[in-house]
Amino acid sequence: MCGIVGYIGPREAYPVLVKGLKRLEYRGYDSAGLALLDGGLKLYKNHGKVSDLEENVRGKDISGYVGIGHTRWATHGEPSDVNAHPHYSQSRKLAIIHNGIIENYGSLKTELINRGFEFKSNTDTEVLVHLIENIQQEEGVELVEAVRIAMNYVVGAYAIVVISENDPDKLIAAKKGSPLVIGIGKEEYFIASDASPIVEYTQNVVYLDDEELAIVPRKGELKIKTIRNKEKTPFVHHLEMQLSTIEKGGFPHFMLKEIYEQPKSIKDSMRGRLSLQTGQVVLGGIIDYEQKFLNARRILMIACGTSWHAALVGEYLFEDLARIPVEVEYASEFRYRNPVIYEDDIVIAISQSGETADTLAAIELAKSKGATILGICNVVGSSIARATHAGSYTHAGPEIGVASTKAFTAQVTVLALMALAIAQRKGTLSKSRYYELISEMESIPAKVDEVLKVNDLVYEISTHFKDARNFLYLGRGYNFPVALEGALKLKEISYIHAEGYPAAEMKHGPIALIDEHMPVVVLATKKGTYEKVISNIQEVKARKGVIIAIVTKGDEIVRDMADYVIEIPETDEIFVPLVATIPLQLLSYHIAVMRGCNVDQPRNLAKSVTVE
Repeated sequence: MCGIVGYIGPREAYPVLVKGLKRLEYRGYDSAGLALLDGGLKLYKNHGKVSDLEENVRGKDISGYVGIGHTRWATHGEPSDVNAHPHYSQSRKLAIIHNGIIENYGSLKTELINRGFEFKSNTDTEVLVHLIENIQQEEGVELVEAVRIAMNYVVGAYAIVVISENDPDKLIAAKKGSPLVIGIGKEEYFIASDASPIVEYTQNVVYLDDEELAIVPRKGELKIKTIRNKEKTPFVHHLEMQLSTIEKGGFPHFMLKEIYEQPKSIKDSMRGRLSLQTGQVVLGGIIDYEQKFLNARRILMIACGTSWHAALVGEYLFEDLARIPVEVEYASEFRYRNPVIYEDDIVIAISQSGETADTLAAIELAKSKGATILGICNVVGSSIARATHAGSYTHAGPEIGVASTKAFTAQVTVLALMALAIAQRKGTLSKSRYYELISEMESIPAKVDEVLKVNDLVYEISTHFKDARNFLYLGRGYNFPVALEGALKLKEISYIHAEGYPAAEMKHGPIALIDEHMPVVVLATKKGTYEKVISNIQEVKARKGVIIAIVTKGDEIVRDMADYVIEIPETDEIFVPLVATIPLQLLSYHIAVMRGCNVDQPRNLAKSVTVE
């Protein structure tokens, strides 16, 4: 959601900025722009894609060794040229880019209008640049101090970068509640919303913490201080990300590449944590909190979107294996409903990006009540990783496609490891059952690799449903969250209305929708409530519904009943979500491509929801 890029150093800034903006397109956006310093301050921006921006600047002066760039996802003010970032100050000597939402922008804007400032846009961001300039004018302070003072007036979330014609040898960045990372090169610096635009140039980065401000110089050392004017020592992290992981690698779309990466991402999420030789499941990130798990009254899982579906699988896992009560909460609702939180609760926050605004707010609420907060996220150094007491990374690698695929299976993998580890410590599993499960878990990457071979069959099935207007997904037990996730994937990227339901709930309403035009995807694997699901299939067929069944390899009963059948390898019931979700991802992908949809950047969606 919105993307920031900044550069200062010896090379021309424009190519760095444009390439960086393209790397950030996956975050979702509706307009793009940049500002360059080369004597004067030049600003170019437009509604549309980065490619439109490139066309816009063709033949214009794009020189400069200092610059900032932005992709905007509209919050305040419709998508338009004038609302695109960067925004000039009134004197046109300053320019700013901003991610986040300024909650008190209305009162600040009124005060600035009273002081003679004129606004060109409808954005909250333009308020910031006028506020900074007003402080410079009235208090006679340098740019750094003006930005610092201005941030003390702001209520809300922000990641900003400011550039000044009168102070051309530095960029000023500040952050609260929205991610910002600074890359340190050889006599040059890079600024971005995440590491993807930076990894091409350097592996050394500094993550800004909330209410920190960075002075990024043309020459010299990076300096960091808080908005309360306390100096901080920059802590340099080394990126593990490689450039190849954020490129398509011969695939037509990032989403398809990431679907095919799941055998590796699941294996990487287990590596060093599961050992058949020792019979141990050990997650180093939570080892100091295992006793808290053993004594926990309950577990609360908080997440949004696909991560919420992974949490639902986690609920089944922890209750089934470790016998600990679990409640799964939408982070966006949890933070606003005065929840009951006990000091002996374990709260597990799940987020691919580690930057989800609602999840971060829910973490702070739970921390204030004394609960122990553990995180599961995919991005090293992310805000959730820093806000939680401990946690585990998923090791899925960068996920560029907006519709999450490998992050879901990696999250379920880590949750399964956690549940097995705690179950073994609690003694809630027999020794034979425990070894059976860890042995089966080690085989999952190979089984996911096997299920990917159904791609051609799924493509063929997709040709029959590319023009469907509705889909219903049904599952029971561990397959219910998979049904929800399958429906979400189809909605996200093909724009077909789809709903996931517990199969037994069909008679409580959704059965009214069944006719010969309603495709029904049924997860009918031979574990758990298999016979009950067969009854549900018969109910759909009796009403002329079209059945696409996900079945265990070799199943002849459902094959004789369904219109289309996709086989997956047999596995234990608790691991079915890891293999059953793969054909549903492929189904949504192929249908979306056939409908001409932008698979990697669906309309109106952003990869990381970093604002409310």
